[in-house]
Amino acid sequence: MTDKVFDKSITKQFEFDEEVASVFDDMLNRSVPFYKEMQRLTINFALNYLEDEDKVYDLGCSTASTLIELSKHSSKKLQLIGIDNSEAMLERATNKCKAFGVDIKFINEDLHNTSFDDAKLIISNYTLQFIRPLQREKLVKKIYNSLQNNGVFIFSEKVISSDKVLSKQSIDEYYEFKKTQGYSEYEISQKREALENVLIPYTEEENKKMILDAGFTHCETLFKWVNFATFIAIKK
Repeated sequence: MTDKVFDKSITKQFEFDEEVASVFDDMLNRSVPFYKEMQRLTINFALNYLEDEDKVYDLGCSTASTLIELSKHSSKKLQLIGIDNSEAMLERATNKCKAFGVDIKFINEDLHNTSFDDAKLIISNYTLQFIRPLQREKLVKKIYNSLQNNGVFIFSEKVISSDKVLSKQSIDEYYEFKKTQGYSEYEISQKREALENVLIPYTEEENKKMILDAGFTHCETLFKWVNFATFIAIKK
């Protein structure tokens, strides 16, 4: 379905409810620049570290598109687990898995209350940015502790610039991108208002510092387009 969530006046802050879930795949592809390329890189780098029976967790898996693509491209027998606190998202994820014949275990729970121990790979695409900073630091530490040695954390985030001028230019560039995807200025402004104080982005440097402070030995940017970035962190 086509994303028309914000073509009307908003009445609440952004949340991953049934209305958003019903159009989420379209929303991702039209709202996140080079989303498919980011997903491709995530999968390609992940495949370098995975062996048979490895546990792979996707935190905030939404409709499970990344885990489904990973399953399709991997020759290994993997334990795929998607975690999300939106029941509406997981209902759609379950239906997609049936359609593609992919075996994924889903957990409908808050990330802070869920165990993801003995993981070889943890993926988090545009999820950390929705978690309050103090809780975000704790979650990243939990991710580190949950990974095996030589485990990998691959995550994507919206980022901001520490320079105010560059930050505004990046936002303007992003809004121009959204216009090319068919979103009106009204829809863009409505979504911006709905996300205010819900999505709290860090700078690229702050994301890397958070990762290293949690104990990871290395963190590198795999991909970046203006204010969207994909990172890989390795535990040794």
